Amino acid sequence: MTDSKKIVLKSSDDVLFDMYESIAVQSQTLKHMIEDDCANNTIPIPNVNSKILAKVLEFCNKHGEAILRSEEFSCNQELKISFEEELKKFDSEFLQVDQGTLFDLIMASNYLEIQELLDLACETVASMIKGKKPEEIRKMFNIKNDFTTEEEEELLKENSWAFDQ
Repeated sequence: MTDSKKIVLKSSDDVLFDMYESIAVQSQTLKHMIEDDCANNTIPIPNVNSKILAKVLEFCNKHGEAILRSEEFSCNQELKISFEEELKKFDSEFLQVDQGTLFDLIMASNYLEIQELLDLACETVASMIKGKKPEEIRKMFNIKNDFTTEEEEELLKENSWAFDQ
């Protein structure tokens, strides 16, 4: 990692973070800024606060390690498998956060275009609602039901395929 240039990111609450370019390119947004040579100065990340940006960087650093060690892994399959298992465990533990943090991670990964983090966070939400009834989902996410009983019945009829198990 030390052979890579560092960039500086500035969160919405004005906290600065150093990040290696080789790690930052996991974010398509940052990658384009680096390619366009916009990364010479501090890069503002106005939609992400420092708490969430720190989590995003933690994720990117861990996943970036796999990218940086890919040559080493090509020579040692056992090491690669061991690291992949470690990465799966990291991902599982990383996403064990409260709902607010999880949704902030989804928003940040979408804004920064970090597809792997976005996919994992969305999978986590999907697993939270899998098999739940609409009422349970509304309660879980504090969503107000603005459908009348008739409208709800009509939607259930039109979309009965979605409820087949």
